Amino acid sequence: MITAVTAQNTQGVRDAYELPTALIESQIDAIFEDLEVAAVKTGMLSSARVVESVARALRRRAPAHYVLDPVMISKSGHALLDTAAFASLKDLFALATLVTPNRHEAQALTGIDVRNPEDSEKAGRQLIDAGCRAVLVKGGHLDEHAATDVLVTSDAVEVLEGARIDTPHTHGTGCTYSAAIATYLGRGFALSRAVRAAKTYITEAIRSGLALGRGHGPTDHFFYLRRSDPLAWMERLGVTASAEPNRRPEQTGGGA
Repeated sequence: MITAVTAQNTQGVRDAYELPTALIESQIDAIFEDLEVAAVKTGMLSSARVVESVARALRRRAPAHYVLDPVMISKSGHALLDTAAFASLKDLFALATLVTPNRHEAQALTGIDVRNPEDSEKAGRQLIDAGCRAVLVKGGHLDEHAATDVLVTSDAVEVLEGARIDTPHTHGTGCTYSAAIATYLGRGFALSRAVRAAKTYITEAIRSGLALGRGHGPTDHFFYLRRSDPLAWMERLGVTASAEPNRRPEQTGGGA
């Protein structure tokens, strides 16, 4: 589903054009009417009209899993969410299996100055109180050496530590991470396991980032195919048939 067309490269976003909401809803209907959709993930929802359109479609289609990545500002500083959309975005909280803000997005959503994992937990708890079922505050921008994410639900907090990799090639990191979580949820993984598997995936995708262009190159989505032991990596990532989790019959088929 495409909500907007952007003009961008590795150095930043130059411009963005929002698609008509009728076309956005038609895209959603076309997918759901033809395929068995196991999970949905949204990223850039640039205006209140788009947010409300997507919310209507999600309520109508009721996917089993929905991951909301509240994309607000591009890596280069280009605003991807207008003021009215910011307020409307909270209407999607109750529909989402998981909301995945980074440090800056968590600060914008809660008003909490997020600098460390303890602050991430506070922000996550506030978002739970605001109607989220689960929140993953991503730690790639925290003021510490580790890239520590914090998963908060109504009854638990999990701290996921990870290596901070010294590379400029991180274009698309947040989008890839949230999409990977949605994919694992669609495959039947429980939330905690889905997040942990996706963190392993995105960490290695960043480690293998592609040096393209003059700015921030992209993460390598297919890094495991370029490793000396691709089958072992596929097994570790849970992307082979033998590594597939147990599913109930209604969970089979479909993709994220």
